[in-house]
Amino acid sequence: MTTPTPLTYRRAGLTLAGDHWTAPPATPSRGTAVLLHGVGQTRHSWHHTAARLAGHGWTALTLDARGHGDSDWAHPHDYTVDHLVDDLVHIAGTLNDTPVLIGASMGGITALLAHADHTIARALVLVDIAPQINPAGAARILDFMTRHRDGFATLDEAAAAIAAYNPHRTRPATTHGLRKNLRQHRDGRWRWHWDPQLLQFISDTSALTDLTTRMDTAAQQITIPTLLIRGELSDIVNHDSVDHLLHHIPTAHTATVTNTAHMVAGDDNDIFTNHLIDFLNHLLPLPRAESRKRSGPGT
Repeated sequence: MTTPTPLTYRRAGLTLAGDHWTAPPATPSRGTAVLLHGVGQTRHSWHHTAARLAGHGWTALTLDARGHGDSDWAHPHDYTVDHLVDDLVHIAGTLNDTPVLIGASMGGITALLAHADHTIARALVLVDIAPQINPAGAARILDFMTRHRDGFATLDEAAAAIAAYNPHRTRPATTHGLRKNLRQHRDGRWRWHWDPQLLQFISDTSALTDLTTRMDTAAQQITIPTLLIRGELSDIVNHDSVDHLLHHIPTAHTATVTNTAHMVAGDDNDIFTNHLIDFLNHLLPLPRAESRKRSGPGT
């Protein structure tokens, strides 16, 4: 499997962490894909997908959003969607070609708004997120995140909580993978690998209402190839959400991954990535001037 190169970006006094995946030397470059995780996740949620993209000729950038993973924590008031959009626009501006933006949940919202406002992408992939979402599903995510603010005594305890939240998913044989999303603190407890102050932003119901209106307006400005990949069991994106998106973005297509919920890529990464690669394979080649360039780590 391809091994990524760690990279960092400096943005508004913060250091943002990422991984840079490149195609094997003999593989023709197909362009750059920027992968953005959901709230409470880290760049490591894209590990297997990014490795497969690299094998198909893509340069892949997987990024930790501010307040997540190895990126710096910000001031509590600096976790708005506008801050996330500004981070993405800055990073896209360091690349040598126009990227495909692939965003799950929060990452998809960021990608949609960033392109609508700044025209930074050649294609857009939304992973179980759309302008019209189910508020009950969003509330369920927030409830899970707030319920465990004090962390877990052991990784097994954390695994049990995740299994209860995702009963459709086969529980991993080991807890090793959880070390990417949890940190062990000095008191011995394991806590999520993100800043608890994030909850102040995502729990603001009035901000959520404003955000859905903004996403709706943004969707009507999208003219690039777009793919919505949703989970069959998702409580965030339903059939009405899909119809709404297709009405607003004429260039959009959809794919559904069976027996998966909101975290589609984690529930069935192989099928998810198959849909993604099939979509990317049908994109028009980069203009010749861009295709000769290789995107390298930013600063």
